[in-house]
Amino acid sequence: MASFKISDELIGRIETLIEEKNNHELTQLLGDLHYADIAEIIHELAIKDGVYIIRLIDAEKTSDVLTELDDDYRDKILENLSAKEIADELIELDTDDAVDIISELSEERKTEVISYIEDVEHAKDIVELLRYDDNTAGGLMAKELVKVNENWNVLKCVKEMREQAAYVTRVHSIYVVDDHDVLKGRLSLKDLLTTSTRSEVKDIYIPKVDYVYVTDTAEEVAHIMSKYDLEAIPVVDEMKRLVGRITIDDIVDVIKEGAEKDYQLAAGITNDVEADDSVWKLTLARLPWLLIGMFGGLGAASIINGFQDAMNKYPILLIFIPLIQATAGNVGVQSSAIVVQGLANNTIDGAIIKRLLKEFLLGLINGGTIAGIVILVSHFAFQAEYLVSITVAIALVTVIVNAAVIGTFIPILLHKRGIDPAVATGPFITTSNDVLGILIYFFIAKNILGF
Repeated sequence: MASFKISDELIGRIETLIEEKNNHELTQLLGDLHYADIAEIIHELAIKDGVYIIRLIDAEKTSDVLTELDDDYRDKILENLSAKEIADELIELDTDDAVDIISELSEERKTEVISYIEDVEHAKDIVELLRYDDNTAGGLMAKELVKVNENWNVLKCVKEMREQAAYVTRVHSIYVVDDHDVLKGRLSLKDLLTTSTRSEVKDIYIPKVDYVYVTDTAEEVAHIMSKYDLEAIPVVDEMKRLVGRITIDDIVDVIKEGAEKDYQLAAGITNDVEADDSVWKLTLARLPWLLIGMFGGLGAASIINGFQDAMNKYPILLIFIPLIQATAGNVGVQSSAIVVQGLANNTIDGAIIKRLLKEFLLGLINGGTIAGIVILVSHFAFQAEYLVSITVAIALVTVIVNAAVIGTFIPILLHKRGIDPAVATGPFITTSNDVLGILIYFFIAKNILGF
């Protein structure tokens, strides 16, 4: 399938059709498009035009379109829909997607929308899922699944599965429970098809099955599903009763949101923001780290100011300050990024000393290589005295090793204290290494050059 692309011509055509209220042609134009493509189109339209399209297309596609919209845009769309219109859309969605939408409404509006849902069981499932925190397995799971009783024979099993499958968008697994709904295992479709219809499920099901508890965090669920390459995983309560399932599409969203958050933290943005947020919100997200950078810069300036005599005697030392700061910052970010990734994948725990020693060795090798190049460049390109070149080289090696160790140690320390280590890959690491780098640089210069 060719990739869908939005053009100014297409958006203009849709806006014209909406203005003319040409529903027939507009429906034909949108009819063959995937719901994700329609959501992409709506993002380019004014809110009133987006609402017009939502009301125009059929309910089954509309519900999927709503799940694809950005949260802020969807909120604005929902504000323009009546409680009954929202309820009509929710009935077409799996319970987890329905909860994602309804959870964004006010308490009063939630109650009103739920009262309009005609399917009582669907409404009860939504209300149950709303009790769970968004960042838990309970908040991620859907109630729709296929389960069979261990005491059924294959013939009854198939009959019951047909009825259940009508309410499930995609059947990933068949779960086996006992009379109390306690999860016992899973049923292979191959075994089901190749076994006598008189056989009992308890004789053919697979007892080994991965599962998570409703209280497990989204990150823990993502780790398990990623580690064992699962398309879906059952969710159980404290008594190990089967209460729902989580599918891979929900986990992809969790991973994506986590990556976006970590990227923002690494860039020095403390809050979850979007490019089209208000100037005030963007300022609040960025300013804290900019202030840290400012104080770091003032600290570095104060150190340089304390070595005015050295500057007067060896003015060439000023030339290499940007090199010292940039190298220290880059090395620190590189080291911390690797550690943060390892912590996220649970590959660092128990190997902290080994990790520090490895970064120390890497710092020596990289520092030695860069220092060798700097000695040649400083001596032949800048006509620096041989002793000055040696001073810069030694300082570089020391600064690089120091930055590598700090970039490794800080994320691990934050992780041990329960703080998100992603913050360590941002301006905090860069600023601390800049200040320490300058301090180390002049300390070594003072001891070698004797000023």
